[in-house]
Order: sequence, then C-alpha cells, then structure tokens
Amino acid sequence: MKKNKILISSLILITILISRLIPHPPNFTNLLALSFYIPAILGIRYIPILLLSYVITDLLIGYHFTTHWIWGSIFLISLTSQFFSKKITSRIFGSTLGSIIFFILTNFGVWLSGMYELNIKGFLECFYLAIPFFKNTLISTIFFSLMFEIIYKSFKNKLNFFKSRIKY
Repeated sequence: MKKNKILISSLILITILISRLIPHPPNFTNLLALSFYIPAILGIRYIPILLLSYVITDLLIGYHFTTHWIWGSIFLISLTSQFFSKKITSRIFGSTLGSIIFFILTNFGVWLSGMYELNIKGFLECFYLAIPFFKNTLISTIFFSLMFEIIYKSFKNKLNFFKSRIKY
C-alpha cells in the first residue's frame, strides 16, 4: 500500500518535472491540465504532492515574482476539480475554467507587481497584453485534457484497482 503511494507520488513529480523542462511555446504546457486531472481522478488528497512537485520544479527552473500566484491558481484549480469530475464533458469544462482562473490570478499578480501602473488603465493594459498567452494556455489545456481523457479511459480499470488499494 505504501509502495503504491510512493509510486504514484513519484510519477506525478517526474511527469511535472519532465513536462516543465522540455522546451515549449510560451504557456503551452500541461501544467493546468495536470493540476485539474490529478485531483479530479485520483482525489484531492494528491493536492499537496501536486503543489510540492511544482515547488521543486520552480526551484530548479527558477523562482520569479509571480510564482506564488501560479501556485495559488494551481491550488484553486485543484480544489475546484472535485466539482467537475463526474463526466468527460464536465471535466473538459472544468479544466477550461482552470485556464480562466489561471489567467485571472496570475495576471492580477503581474499587475500588482508594479510592472504596470497601479490604476485601472494599467490593470486593463496588463490583461489585454496577456491575451496572446491566454490563447496558448487555453489551447494547451484543452489539448492535454483530451489526451488525459484518452489515457484515463484506457487505464480506468487499472486506476480503480490502485485507488482501492491506496488509503490515506
């Protein structure tokens, strides 16, 4: 039982580490889909492992002023996943909602950092200039969500076997 927890936790860490180190277009990552699907499928008890994985990889790839905003959005996306975990359509919708949560929280953090004027003009400019990045975020989240759905459907019986053996 403890071996299974360690195995799954290690796989989460390795997946996140590899996916963040592979070169990719700006904001085209599986970050948000993973943040949604791991707790949606395995349960919210995996949120600490998920967050720890991002902390470790951020220490390796570099910490920056919006890191806490990213972690906060990952935490919120992970928590909301439990409300969208029943059907494929609700999971795709939930992961897409996660992209919106990420966009709002991280750009709010960028605005608060002082990179833009701290007034309504700066606020609107910050969000307006982030729209091209949001396009990549949205496309990648939907793309990786569909990939996770295919994997999940393929391995659902095996996954249920592991879930029944893992007790927290």
